[in-house]
Amino acid sequence: MFGIVLLLTILVFKILALEVSGLSNEKENDIATIEVIGNKFFYSNTDEQFFMKGIAYQPSRSLSELEDTTESFETKYIDPLSNPKTCLRDIHYLKKLHINTIRVYSIDPLKNHDDCMNALANEGIYVLVDLAEPDISIVRDTPTWDVTLLTRYQNVVDAMNKYTNVLGFFAGNEVNNSRNNTFASPFVKAAIRDIKQYIKEKEYRQIPVGYSSNDDSETRDNLAKYFVCDEHKADFYGINMYEWCGYSSYGTSGYRERTKEFESYPVPVFFSEFGCNLVRPRPFTEIGAIYGSRMSQVWSGGLVYMYFEEENNYGVVKLNDEGDIEILDDFRYLEKEFSKVETKGVTRTEYLKTDHKISNIECPPAEIGTDWEASTNLPPTPDLLKCSCLDEVPCLVLPTEDSSAYDYLFDHVCSQVDCTDVMADGRTGKYGIYSDCSTIQKLSLEISKIYFQNDATAIVCPIENNLVYFNSQSLEKQPQKQCKKAFETIKKKLKNEPTNREKESLSNKETNPSDTSKEKNSSASIINKPELVLLVILIILSTFLF
Repeated sequence: MFGIVLLLTILVFKILALEVSGLSNEKENDIATIEVIGNKFFYSNTDEQFFMKGIAYQPSRSLSELEDTTESFETKYIDPLSNPKTCLRDIHYLKKLHINTIRVYSIDPLKNHDDCMNALANEGIYVLVDLAEPDISIVRDTPTWDVTLLTRYQNVVDAMNKYTNVLGFFAGNEVNNSRNNTFASPFVKAAIRDIKQYIKEKEYRQIPVGYSSNDDSETRDNLAKYFVCDEHKADFYGINMYEWCGYSSYGTSGYRERTKEFESYPVPVFFSEFGCNLVRPRPFTEIGAIYGSRMSQVWSGGLVYMYFEEENNYGVVKLNDEGDIEILDDFRYLEKEFSKVETKGVTRTEYLKTDHKISNIECPPAEIGTDWEASTNLPPTPDLLKCSCLDEVPCLVLPTEDSSAYDYLFDHVCSQVDCTDVMADGRTGKYGIYSDCSTIQKLSLEISKIYFQNDATAIVCPIENNLVYFNSQSLEKQPQKQCKKAFETIKKKLKNEPTNREKESLSNKETNPSDTSKEKNSSASIINKPELVLLVILIILSTFLF
């Protein structure tokens, strides 16, 4: 009997110990969230303003790894927050650098991030997460905002929103990087709009969503205005800034001019990347200016690019052959400069007393053929239900990593049918009804149009290609109600609409009417030839004589 009581007593103590341990861990991870008020960041539990002392934290696979056919990876990118061995090794060095924020460019939303995120939170380190990944992002030269991108972005939000040390999400990184692709900006702004709305609908914590821009002299002013004008503005704005190299200065680097430009900006602005590497080791003398009295009134700090030394020579540490960390000279300089930072900023109470409500910024006027071609009319929110109908069309397309194969098929198919219903134009602000569907869905629709134009009873598709196959279920079962109506509309439109080739032919005739008159004149000249008239007379005479 005594033995049973003793065992029960031990069991009770173990349970109590586990509960105490759990409470202890919960307390350890109770990091304050960061809030946006006006154009500042503040800790949610104090009056204190928050300044980023950050670094980009994203290991990448080498080109040789990606080209090695014997290797097999789940993703082309490395998710550093899903591997406790990696992040727990590096947190010691991040703290040594006085880092309070890291930026991660790609995470796998299917992986578990608890160990790394909790360990970072315990050390007071916040995380900025990019929503895209290398193969699923808004492409600057052929931009789209579609169901594939929306699903990816939503999945990242679903995976990361529970962590209180998530500072914010980037909806894009340098998508518009020159005057030649400003038309890509409406697609990024649509992404910001839809992810903010998704966070609201899911009743998640109000995590800020923003954009990371480059510092292109021809577009930076319009870009900065565009992402904070009208009701669909970014919650914060980052700039990848590399103007200060080596031992430059506030006056000669361009920092003074940039600070002047953003002094009345309505949302928090910071350097989402900095650290020019024209001089190695990098002395990081810009840190004194960024967190000094002049710039800290405007900027909320920044993130050094980058933690890992790779082929681009921007790292502060490198991995040796055993996978251990080796500190580089850049690390020592960065540690020294960040250790000096003691920026206090303004308290929340003081800031709320001031007139911090900055007047609305007008959107820059867009004009085709100029340096700014970004329409304020944004792409629609991708409609997953509508686009799912295109999975039921007769001709379907297989996925491939070779995007040029899709380009070839689009060029071929769109010479036979009108493809404007899948096209999106950020210049004009015109978006086809199916422009928000995936590449595969759009291509399947256009190939199926050719099928509808033909017999529409065959069991083969009108295009011979390894990526195209016939969907036998399209004949065996009735489509969903909403899909049936969509297919009827498509077929009806096909009957009344000329193909692209016919349009081109008509256009050529309209622009070259003289071609038709030449044909008429040519015929007339043949009839009026004297030789022909004489021949007709001879035929008539021969009829009477014989």
